[in-house]
Amino acid sequence: MSTSMSLNILLRIFAMAVRKLGLSSKLEFESDDAECKINGSLLPSDVLLLLWMCWAMLWNVRTSKFSGRKGKLFVPDINHLVLSAAVSCAEVNSSLDVWDCDVLGLDVQLPVGKFLAWALTTASILSDCFTQFVHGRLGSSVTAEDESGSSQSVSGVISSKASQALLLTHGRAWAISLRSSNTISEEILKTCFAGDIVGTDENLLYGSSHGKGLNRFWSNVEGYHGPLLILISATSEDAHQDNSKTRKWIIRTFTQQGFENKDTFYGSSGNLYAISPIFHVFSPSGKEKNFMYSHLHPTGRGFESHPKPVGIAFGGTTANERIFIDEDFARVIVRHHAMDKTYQPGSLIPNQVHRAYDGKVDNLVIMHNSVKLLVNAHGLVFCLSES
Repeated sequence: MSTSMSLNILLRIFAMAVRKLGLSSKLEFESDDAECKINGSLLPSDVLLLLWMCWAMLWNVRTSKFSGRKGKLFVPDINHLVLSAAVSCAEVNSSLDVWDCDVLGLDVQLPVGKFLAWALTTASILSDCFTQFVHGRLGSSVTAEDESGSSQSVSGVISSKASQALLLTHGRAWAISLRSSNTISEEILKTCFAGDIVGTDENLLYGSSHGKGLNRFWSNVEGYHGPLLILISATSEDAHQDNSKTRKWIIRTFTQQGFENKDTFYGSSGNLYAISPIFHVFSPSGKEKNFMYSHLHPTGRGFESHPKPVGIAFGGTTANERIFIDEDFARVIVRHHAMDKTYQPGSLIPNQVHRAYDGKVDNLVIMHNSVKLLVNAHGLVFCLSES
């Protein structure tokens, strides 16, 4: 079944569900055929309910895999996903403050055709939620009679204070996993439903700030050649605000290979992500191949009249990188997409316009256990275990 057909079925189920609850729906299906044309629109509140419905389906299937354990359903904060859909599909006022936005109060219409296009490019795995739910329920009905004993609880409920302290929350991890189906996405998806992500070192996700700087980073990553993810949290002043508010934002990169100490760009593929306060995905454009850059201070060299930048970068060109992290892992510069022909255009940070954002790197989280930890510095770097 095609992804578009699966999304159509998912919307049909959603429309039936909201009507059964006595709520109104503006979705209209021209026929009962799975591939029929859908007319109408969605409100941001509808998108939130739809995404939560998908989460609930996956939660039901995923938690049943943990030795039959059961727990109370919880729903994550996915405002960044809803805002992504709203900004991409509707005519949103340019003065919208995405850092302080009540998605339930957004009175904008998302044409269903544009929403489907957004889902296909940003959250294509969303269409698999219902399929996995049906397969999971069928499988559990076969094995239910063989199960005995008391069930252990899998509770993902965390306090709001703890949730705010986390860099990679349930909702952010789920958004990342929805982009494409691969091994790393599957590992991230497992953590979303594995239980409480706050607590001990045995948890798959936790926040930390051990280590700092490019040399420490390099001592951990050197020699690894597999796919990598880096998650960076930073703060910067919003120059568009009269009171110069300090804004916190999170971006992420994904590369298909490990780092090399070079003074030129390299790499075969990758993606850039805006994670918070709004979620967006920027795939390769196919125009250039400046996917990644990592350069340490050269040793054994004399004076260089034009030294190459020391740090880590993604996209753009030398000295005009789209993302650049300095050698101390203290600052991250995010430039406008006009500087970059490797990744698709779009703002990694809201209201970026044409200026560069110079941010102070704040935090990291680390994923471990089934994922091999590479570095514990001011950014998240982890990769698939070689074992």
